[in-house]
Amino acid sequence: LVIGIEGNPADLDPRTATDAYSARINSLMYNGLVRLDPSAMIEPDLVQEIQIPEPTTYLFRLRKGVKFHDGNPLTARDVRSTFLSILEPGLGSPRASTLKVIKEITIEDEYTVRFSLREPYAAFLNSLTTGIVPEGTGNNPGMPPPGTGPFLLEEFKRGDRVVLRANSDYFEGQPRVQRVVFRVIPSDSTRVMELEQGGVHLLYNAVPPDILPVVNSRDDVAIIRNPGTSYSYLGFNLRDPVLADRRVREAIARAINRDSIIQDLLRGYARAARGLLAPGNWAYAGDVPQLGYDPERSRRLLDEAGFPDPDGEGPENRFTLQYKTSQDKLRIRIAEVIRRDLEAVGIGVDLRVFEWGTFFSDIHKGNFQLYSLTWVGITDPDIYYYIFHSKSLPPAGANRGGYSNASLDRLLETGRREIKTERRKQAYHKVQEILAREIPYVSLWHSDDVVVLRKEIKGFTIFPGGDLHSLKRVTIEW
Repeated sequence: LVIGIEGNPADLDPRTATDAYSARINSLMYNGLVRLDPSAMIEPDLVQEIQIPEPTTYLFRLRKGVKFHDGNPLTARDVRSTFLSILEPGLGSPRASTLKVIKEITIEDEYTVRFSLREPYAAFLNSLTTGIVPEGTGNNPGMPPPGTGPFLLEEFKRGDRVVLRANSDYFEGQPRVQRVVFRVIPSDSTRVMELEQGGVHLLYNAVPPDILPVVNSRDDVAIIRNPGTSYSYLGFNLRDPVLADRRVREAIARAINRDSIIQDLLRGYARAARGLLAPGNWAYAGDVPQLGYDPERSRRLLDEAGFPDPDGEGPENRFTLQYKTSQDKLRIRIAEVIRRDLEAVGIGVDLRVFEWGTFFSDIHKGNFQLYSLTWVGITDPDIYYYIFHSKSLPPAGANRGGYSNASLDRLLETGRREIKTERRKQAYHKVQEILAREIPYVSLWHSDDVVVLRKEIKGFTIFPGGDLHSLKRVTIEW
């Protein structure tokens, strides 16, 4: 089974991976203690039984007979070692900040492990989807550790392909597909041509919306479409003296005609976003203010911020910002429209396009002024802590823009500690109100999940966030 992907996976170690391409591949190579079902609900994965005798104690009884790809059996020691390594500063895991709530990990017996927390953490189970690796695994980005998943790594040729082979000892039964090949194909037209000719069998959110009607007209291709939770946004570097001014950020938000982009470029395969959470999420706040398209208001805000519109003297623009994006053609087109919208209110835009790995590395390091990206796999609102808490600066988290707000920090901590759903919902409602007002991101849209696959591929199911779990049950009927 050949899957076309737009960019190169950066890191196949489940403890340190941050990009979507790596996460999708890792979901086939590794198992967590738990996983998300197609409805984004927690279900057991490597565990057979979960007990929660009190809010700060979790007892996990592992499945017996599970083996790593190197043939060694999975035990409680591997579970303990995986999470202790994530907490080790030297590893630089982005999951460390989420798991610092762990006070102690105790091995009860060979297949039983106890987690003791410093305080209640409502989203703790959601943080245990990270793949388990063997005890003593170090940090070697070029050599991913063995997993227990339905497929094992056969070849990793950066910039070209990742080849996975079916795991004959997989505890849920050997997959029917013997190999899964992820081909890195940056060109939209090439990906679609390969799909039409049979060189690629499946594309997950990797076909430009304007090509979908043409692809859908073919008898040998099927399209699966679901309302998605992926969240596209424009990110700011709040350390930048211009972007540190909230009025400038609001001016940028009001200058962008999102509805036009959704209709003209995305062909309606998206919905305008108010924030990270999609409308179907239990914590979604649908009444927070939405900054609509208002270029006149944008110009007034820029004037108030001390950046008057040039009147024929001096520079052409009020100021110029560098905007980074990847080589994906649709992202470039979106960036060009955003540049046009910003230039219409007097903001110059220096658009820079980079290969995915270089682009993502710059964003991770905070080397940007403006950038656009998409968060995938958003389920629990605790993700706000990972993205916006002042202690979540990379590599501990994904607060890449350097946002800091003490009131927000307290609310995010409350949302973690509070077990009752209604109280969590109240806390996250306030979180969404603050972020809508402060604008550390410009919320753009929630994209639909669109899978295009050849009709000989049977049994594929869309999982939240682009997870490819269902490939272990897929068949190919030639």
